[in-house]
Amino acid sequence: MCDPPAGIPRPAAEPELPETEGTSMSGEPGTDDGHRRPPTLAAKRANVGGGAHRLIRRKPHRRVAAAAVAAGALVGVGYPLTANAIDPSALAVMRLASTTDAPATESVPVPVEPARPDARAQAAQLEASEALRLQINERARAAEQARQAAVAAEQARLAAAKVAEERARQQAAAKPAPAVQQSTGRYARPAVGRFTSGFGGRWGTTHYGVDIANSIGTPILAAAAGTIEEAGPASGFGLWVRVRHEDGTVTVYGHVNTITVSEGQRVQAGQQIATMGNRGQSTGPHLHFEVWLDGGRKVNPVPWLAERGITL
Repeated sequence: MCDPPAGIPRPAAEPELPETEGTSMSGEPGTDDGHRRPPTLAAKRANVGGGAHRLIRRKPHRRVAAAAVAAGALVGVGYPLTANAIDPSALAVMRLASTTDAPATESVPVPVEPARPDARAQAAQLEASEALRLQINERARAAEQARQAAVAAEQARLAAAKVAEERARQQAAAKPAPAVQQSTGRYARPAVGRFTSGFGGRWGTTHYGVDIANSIGTPILAAAAGTIEEAGPASGFGLWVRVRHEDGTVTVYGHVNTITVSEGQRVQAGQQIATMGNRGQSTGPHLHFEVWLDGGRKVNPVPWLAERGITL
């Protein structure tokens, strides 16, 4: 046996214990020669309960194994493991060898909650969306207001133009009729009254004659000698009379109240053929007088009468 290391006292000799036959010092079955033998398969099975689960022991940590190796080294040299016979550093090693670490726990994945969007970023995005919506609504409202204003302006313009034209018509009708040539023997003025409207464009359409205003019942005369071609209802005029003259010219008298001649009748210049009225599409009692050349070409009556010595 080797001497103990310095600082460690020699241990006292332990008494020898007698061995029984067939039994090793560890209490396990042995052989006659005193050597240990590994347990038989039957012995292993006897130690395992039927149907019981086996306990799987975890291996100690590396530092525990190192401490056990150190402790074995001390035992191998024949020193007892007693607290009085071992110095403190060796005792610490022994204590470390006698303990085992707690079984290592398996790591369990912990669900990580997804990052929530920043509240300030959300508020800024909502504010931008609301501002854009308000801007679009404001533009639509401004466009609708502009459209309505344009429509109202156009309606006002048309109304003002109509009022101005009617006022001019009334002013012209209020003027006293100038001295006119009523008849030359061959031609006559169709009616006595105020000249209120001339030939040409009016209210978006063409006015193919002239208007002479007076009270209902004012006599209407033939402008020249001729034959009554038609006398009766007419579209737009209510009632009319048409006279065909010797040169083929036709004179028309519309909006009449009563007719005093019949179709086919021969008349002279200045002869009464009807009375003034307000029938058909009329804005007041007046005579609408037209001149058709070549049986259908409508011309301005004012110069046609002026060429024959009659003024309106």
